[in-house]
Order: sequence, then C-alpha cells, then structure tokens
Amino acid sequence: MRTMYEFLAVGGLLAVTPGPNMVYVMARSVSQGTRAGLISLAGVMLGYLTYMLSAAFGISALFLAIPGAGRLLGLAGAVYLLYMAWQMLRPGGRSPLQVQAVASEPPRRLFAMGAMTSLLNPKLALVFLSILPQFIDYRAGGVLGQTLSLGLALTVAFAGVNALVAMSSGRAAALMTGRPQWLLAQRWVAGGILTVLGAKMALDFWHWTH
Repeated sequence: MRTMYEFLAVGGLLAVTPGPNMVYVMARSVSQGTRAGLISLAGVMLGYLTYMLSAAFGISALFLAIPGAGRLLGLAGAVYLLYMAWQMLRPGGRSPLQVQAVASEPPRRLFAMGAMTSLLNPKLALVFLSILPQFIDYRAGGVLGQTLSLGLALTVAFAGVNALVAMSSGRAAALMTGRPQWLLAQRWVAGGILTVLGAKMALDFWHWTH
C-alpha cells in the first residue's frame, strides 16, 4: 500500500504540471484579466467534481467485482505518467506554459468553455481512474469514502494551483517571454520527475506479477 506522502507527492506534481485546463485558465487570465481567469476556473472545477463523483462510484464497484483491479489500474497510471513525461521531453516539444492570446468572451461563456475544457480532458479520467486507486486500502473497507476523500483532496489541490495561475498569469507570461531557457528547464524538471514516478509504478506492477 502506498503512503500518504507518496499520494501528496504525486497529487502535488500533477496539480502543478500544466495541462489543457491550466493552459485554458492561463490564456484567459492573460487575455482578459484575473476575473476572467477565475470564472473560467469555476467552470473547470465543475468538470473535476463530475469526474471525481463518477470515478468514486465506479471504482467502488470495480474493487468489489474484480480481484486485483487496483494493480491493473496502477499499471494504467504508470503508462499515463510515462506518456506525460514523453510529451514534455520529446524532441521539438513545446512547453505548455507558452500560451497565446485569445478573443474576449462574456462570463457565462467563459464558465461554459471552462467546464467543456475540463470534461473533454482525458487527463482527468486517467488521474481519477488510474492514479488515485493506488492509494486506496480496499482491505480496510469503505472504498467509496476513501475515494471521495482522496478525490476531494486532489480537486482542492488542482483548484488552489489553478487559482494561483489565474492571479499571476499576466506577470508570469511577461517573465517567461524572452527566457526560453526557463521554459526548457521547466519541461525537463517536470518530465524527469514524471519519468521516475511512472517507472516506479511500473516496477511495482512487475514485482507483483513475478
């Protein structure tokens, strides 16, 4: 069973690793200001809550129906982390922190677009269905409660990080402009950490099958 420290490390890294949702919030903040970024974030969080609740009930049923389901989901999580690492480290890769200006939109549309960006983001499904289950002690019972608690913790972490992004994107974008070495360093550091975590999860699965 993985420790809470490992959960906090993985969850924290996933929260600060830029993805479609963070890039969307960042782009809106840069183009329309902090308020627009926070409205977009509210829509994004609706998607997170939807995935969290869906995954919680689905995972509970899966653990009860299929022996060893947690291990198989762990393998899927390892593959996903290694894929994320490759996207950052591959030749010609582009840092997700390089955002472009977008057209202004009214608040209602900002919220709706944020929700759609989140709901159509495959990263969320993989996080809740393959990463989170590895930290559930299904032998202790209360799988649904554990899943909801861990899922809520991840959701709060993502919300907090993205709120900071919304409030600081303008200054960060200006800081990154003209400093390509910083963007490169961000890619290599985050990609390297994801590689280590993914490899460790894959090794754990290999030990379990041998």
